[in-house]
Amino acid sequence: MQLDRTRVGSVAVVLVVVALGGFAAYQAGAFALPWGADHDVGVVAVTDAETGASTCVVVEVADQRPERITGLSEHESLANGSGMWFVHPREENVTYVMRNMDFPLDVVYVGADGRVNSVTSLRAPDEGEDGESIRAPGRAKWVLEVPRGYAAANGIDAGDRVNVTYGTTDRGDCPT
Repeated sequence: MQLDRTRVGSVAVVLVVVALGGFAAYQAGAFALPWGADHDVGVVAVTDAETGASTCVVVEVADQRPERITGLSEHESLANGSGMWFVHPREENVTYVMRNMDFPLDVVYVGADGRVNSVTSLRAPDEGEDGESIRAPGRAKWVLEVPRGYAAANGIDAGDRVNVTYGTTDRGDCPT
């Protein structure tokens, strides 16, 4: 029996298209891989580029697109030393907004090299104000949101080194 080359070629094209579509859906956050690491929580360590001192933040992780869109908007407050860690598929220009927020934030943009690119402080929306109008653009692979004033109080600046340990809330995993 001889194989029909046209039929084999068509099947190969279909398989490639399905694989690429699945990869694109995963990158867009349509689903998580069942064998992936526990990325629901973590500890982010920010080490000062000048002094070497570290500060640790216990974070919720938003590594899927729907989680990144919701962010902290369903939270009533955010304690010092806690935050949210947003994971993007690649370093890119991103804009964070204060959608459905009740408290102010510092937004720390971290590049693919693991260093802080910039820090922006955002106020909470006023009563009846659309939080979409309060915007903070930056370039990042990862974004750390902490209570407003936390970055300044802990010396978090551009150039600082950032490391994350997933699957724990134990600050003991944070270097000092």
